[in-house]
Amino acid sequence: MSVEWNDNQPIYKQLRDMVVDRIMDGTFPEGEAVPSVRQVATDYQINHLTVGKAYQELVDIGLLEKRRGLGMFVTPGARSTSTDDEQGRFLEEDVPAFAERVRVLGLDMQKVVETLINTGGTQ
Repeated sequence: MSVEWNDNQPIYKQLRDMVVDRIMDGTFPEGEAVPSVRQVATDYQINHLTVGKAYQELVDIGLLEKRRGLGMFVTPGARSTSTDDEQGRFLEEDVPAFAERVRVLGLDMQKVVETLINTGGTQ
């Protein structure tokens, strides 16, 4: 399994974000084990300490829990917590950056909104 790592962000953060995405989309269901540190390190050809750091951050924020002798598991409520956190981050960081890019390009925001609506960008 290969991944294109972004040089602008540490690999452990990219891996952490990948796990969060998989929790949100249900690939890693609540109460189920996530792949072991050793397995992820082998699959992505990265250092096991990098994987451990990513997993530890997820433990620290309550999305994963360690079960002695069993591995790491997705905590109950992790999906809604991570979705809420990501939505907040999107609204606080990504939307303002997007709006600034629209402004710099001299685009009409209403036209951008209409384009989003027409391409299924709203619910």
